[in-house]
Amino acid sequence: MFAKNSMDLKYKFFEDHGAVNSDYQSSILSIVESQIIPRLLIAERVKKRHLSLVPSSPALPTQKQIALFVDLCISKDQKVSQAFVDDFIKTGLHKEDILLDLIAPAARYLGSQWDEDHMDFSQVNLGFVRLHAITNEFRFAFKERLSVKGKVNKVMIATAPGSLHMLGATIVADFFRQKGWQVEVAISSSSHELVQTVSSEWFDVIGLSISIEQQLTNLADLIAQFKCSSLNPRLAVLLGGPIFATKVWRPIDFGADGICVDAKHAVGLAESLLP
Repeated sequence: MFAKNSMDLKYKFFEDHGAVNSDYQSSILSIVESQIIPRLLIAERVKKRHLSLVPSSPALPTQKQIALFVDLCISKDQKVSQAFVDDFIKTGLHKEDILLDLIAPAARYLGSQWDEDHMDFSQVNLGFVRLHAITNEFRFAFKERLSVKGKVNKVMIATAPGSLHMLGATIVADFFRQKGWQVEVAISSSSHELVQTVSSEWFDVIGLSISIEQQLTNLADLIAQFKCSSLNPRLAVLLGGPIFATKVWRPIDFGADGICVDAKHAVGLAESLLP
């Protein structure tokens, strides 16, 4: 405080006597021009950019839009459902977001409509066929990257024996392909066939999709067979599917290594479990 007052008195003395040192003035002006003004301008630009120039993220599909999309999927005109998806792409929504936040919720919504008897089998089946067709359009964007140097991780994606639809498994498989994994999608009508596949090929991870609660009954035994017969002594087994969205389950209850909430989570969890 004393030093500041001394400087003020000194400056006042020079000012009163018309003898402010020109070098001192030049130094002050130089600091203002070279440092203070540019910083103020940058701060103002940043402020304006945050207020008006930063584009807002595309809005994710709402529940109402998902229901509308399902209605389009079961309509007679198969082009309207694809056009609905194309409109979301035009707004800037990424294909990953469409798979996770439109296709997957639409599949769950179709299942709920069947469970509540709001749709018959032919409608639900047609809806799943259309969802598969749209999903397959995206698969060309998710190329296999097996030319990566070094070891390529391999995953088997399968549905529990007795499952009728492979849409969820297909989406998960595409996300693994996008991350450079070698993927095998197993379609099997029995646990025995799945175990045989695991015992004949090396897999780093197995992803198993569960649809209904009845499929949980023998799940622990199936996973135990996977780990016992696998060529990989450190095989990781991940679980996913609609059933795990209805209730909180623990992977340890089934002898699994993790439960995934969506395709992107599945890839991240699988990579974290690699040796």
